[in-house]
Amino acid sequence: MATSPRPTLLLLPLAGWKEHVRLPKLRMGPLVAKLDTGARSAALHADEIRVSGRRVIFVVIGDGRKRTYNAPLAGHKRVKSSNGISELRPVIRVTLQVGNLVFKTEITLTDRTDMGVPMLLGRNTLKGRFLVNPARTFLLDRKVRPR
Repeated sequence: MATSPRPTLLLLPLAGWKEHVRLPKLRMGPLVAKLDTGARSAALHADEIRVSGRRVIFVVIGDGRKRTYNAPLAGHKRVKSSNGISELRPVIRVTLQVGNLVFKTEITLTDRTDMGVPMLLGRNTLKGRFLVNPARTFLLDRKVRPR
């Protein structure tokens, strides 16, 4: 019996390797995120990360403004970065908007100063939601240009 391709693949939105994302409940964004199918989890650049009981307080600098956020701590996760260093990171559960899709996911907080973009979305966040075209960027928020 022949099997046909999974129809869900044809219905998934096509995303570029970089996209704008928002965290609406934190009133954060748009941020540039790298969609990285080689990474497992999602990470957000944050400074001054402090865990206080069951909450995490952190600073994000965007548009030249320094904003302090306070979110419930979802736990901790040991993550091995691309340079091989293992780090225990705080995890928060957020509502994430990528293009027209809005969903809940977990992200880790870490210093991504040298990474080029403030956020990384790994395959646990991407699977079943997007197909990633590694040759294109910002496919989900392109504006139609007048001719």
